[in-house]
This record gives sequence, structure tokens and C-alpha cells, in this order.
Amino acid sequence: MRNLNARKVETAKPGKYGDGDGLQLVVAATGARKWVLRVMRDGKARELGLGSFPSVSLLEAREKAAEIRKQVRSGIDPRAAAAKEKAIPTFKQLADEVVESLEKGFRNEKHRAQWKSTIKTYAAPLHDLRVDTVGTDDVLGVLKPIWTEKPETASRVRGRIEKVLDAARAKGFRTTENPARWRGHLDHLLPKVQKLGRGHHAAMAYEAVPAFVEQLQSRDAMAALALEFLILTAARSGEVLGARWSEIDLEAKVWTVPANRMKANREHRVPLVPRAIEILEKAQKAQTSYFVFPGQKSERPLSVMALEMVLRRMKIEDATVHGFRSSFRDWAGNETTFQREVAEQALAHVIGDKAEQAYRRGDALDKRRGLMEAWGDFVEKRLPANVIAFPREAANAAP
Repeated sequence: MRNLNARKVETAKPGKYGDGDGLQLVVAATGARKWVLRVMRDGKARELGLGSFPSVSLLEAREKAAEIRKQVRSGIDPRAAAAKEKAIPTFKQLADEVVESLEKGFRNEKHRAQWKSTIKTYAAPLHDLRVDTVGTDDVLGVLKPIWTEKPETASRVRGRIEKVLDAARAKGFRTTENPARWRGHLDHLLPKVQKLGRGHHAAMAYEAVPAFVEQLQSRDAMAALALEFLILTAARSGEVLGARWSEIDLEAKVWTVPANRMKANREHRVPLVPRAIEILEKAQKAQTSYFVFPGQKSERPLSVMALEMVLRRMKIEDATVHGFRSSFRDWAGNETTFQREVAEQALAHVIGDKAEQAYRRGDALDKRRGLMEAWGDFVEKRLPANVIAFPREAANAAP
């Protein structure tokens, strides 16, 4: 039998009113109402607050009381259980912790920004959920709207959700399987990733690069210098934007990118062609930071968007910054007799299996210098598209 009903809860005067089995409504002189449950634990009576009315209704108070009584019968301390539950973070709180711990290992600002952006934009429906309550339906609710429209982004979002929930389990906040796991779980509920075309970065035809660079040189901006340097070195945007003066040896004409900023996590030496040296000397005159190409704030490099904006302002719609690496590779493969391995090493690609990599201790810097000088001459319109593998001296003497 229950002693309280909704009307009595709303109209009761100051005092204590029992509902049965230890559940009480306590009404203060001010009219404030709260729920209290009396339980026996270890031979002692204890009072536990269940919340205030009307935030907690009569029905909810009874449900909470029933759960706590069940805990007591099972030998669980309800206060300790409540404290543990309160300590469980939301998805957003734990995601922020995960990003903070991971970003020390991120090789570039773009990766860090992407992590934060995808969690903020696409995983927003999960933000306020406690990590122990996130289920398969919640994850599917995030992924389904973008799975076929933005397959690459969706795949990354799924992986990042999985990582956050893995962290939740590692910290003891979850005990169930990860609902964002692909193999053996979501692969039965969503189309296979490999069936969704990832696509490639749009690249400018290499025949058009010299004319583009000529226009680029007329623009007086740090971003334009950085983009031209990127083209001449066939480097990735993150490597160029993160370049520091300590990595540059102007006398030896070599730029050494440390392993922690390379995709393959291996040091990469880049031979610098004459025009690349000119760009560095020009940037050095305006040096305000340890970054070769600083942004508006001296302690930060230019952003990736600064390079993309150069293309937009020049009304280049069918090419991307990363695509210039493809332009270089197509030119090297189609128009030169340099070995494939030399061109691949110029792009800092990993060549061969692990056994071959173990024996390949050199980085073919001299051979790559010849290739990059030929590329620089082509970009600067000093050579036709079709060249052979010869040293710079011969190239200058060629008709």
C-alpha cells in the first residue's frame, strides 16, 4: 500500500510524509519538497536523498527507491554506487580528454583540427550522453546521415567514436562491447567502406604547372611563397607549413624533416633547388618566428586553409594543394627516365616490403637532387616537359 498520491505531494504542508518502505516526502517551512529514503545497512539506519519535487516526480522517486533497495539487498553501498555513477563522464567530456592526450602525437595542426571538428560537428548527438549509455542506435544515428554522402568523413567519425568509447572501457566507465566497432558489428548494419569510393585529390595537369607558378610568383604573400615551395619540393602541406628554420641547411641546400612530422615516421631529406633557396632567403628577410612560413601569430605556422585560399583567389577550381604531388609524380613517370624508386623516394613514400626496407639504408639524395632540379627547371620554364635523367650541368647546356 502506498500512502501518497500526486495531489497530496503537491499540497502537503510542512512536515514528513511516509509513502511506505522508507520513502518519505519532506516539506520544508518554505514549501520546498524533497524525497528521502531510509534504509538499513550494516545494522544502521541511513537516509539517502533522491532529489527534489517536482524535478523528481512521485513515480520517479518510487523507482529510484526500488533500485536502491535492490542494491542494499545485494550488499552494494548505494552512496558509493551513486558517487561512481556521478563520476562517469559524458561522451563530450571524455572525447576532450582523449584529444588532449592524443594531440601530442599528431604530426600537424590539420590532423588536430580535424579530430576536434568531427567530434564537435558530427558526433554532437552523443555529447550529453554518459559514455556508459552510448549504444549502437546512438552511433548509427550519427553515421547514417553521412555514410553514403561523405564516406571518408563518416569512416573517420566512426573510428574516432570507437577510440573514445575504447578509452571509456579502459578507464572502467564501460563494461559492454564497443558499439562503434566495425568488424563483426557495424559491418552488418552499414555498407562496406571499400564499396564507397574514397576518390583522389584533384591534381593540376603537370603541363599547366609552369604557367600557374608564373602567376603565383606575381602574388606578394607568404602563403604564395609557401605554396610555390611546396610545389618545388613535392612535399605535403603539413610538412611545409610545419617547417622550422632549424631544419634548413642553406649551405648544403637540404631541408631535413624530422621523423615525428613525417607520415611514415621516418626522417626525410629534401634537396633544395635554386628557386626554393630563393624563396627561403626571401622568407628569411621577413623572419618573425622559428617557423619558415609563420601565420599571423608568430608562434603559429600558416594554416592549410591559407594555401587553399590562394588557389581559390586564383580561381583554380579543378586542383588541390595536395594534388601537386600527383602533378610531380605524373611528370616524373611520363616525361623522365629517372627510376620509379627515385620518384617515390622524392615523395617520401615507403618502398618495398620490410625486408627490402631493412637493406635500403640510403635515401638516394644525389639521385633525387637531379630529379628535383629537373622538376624545378621544368616548373621555371627552363626545360621542356620531356627530359632525361641527367645532372643539372648538362641540363643547363641542353638546347
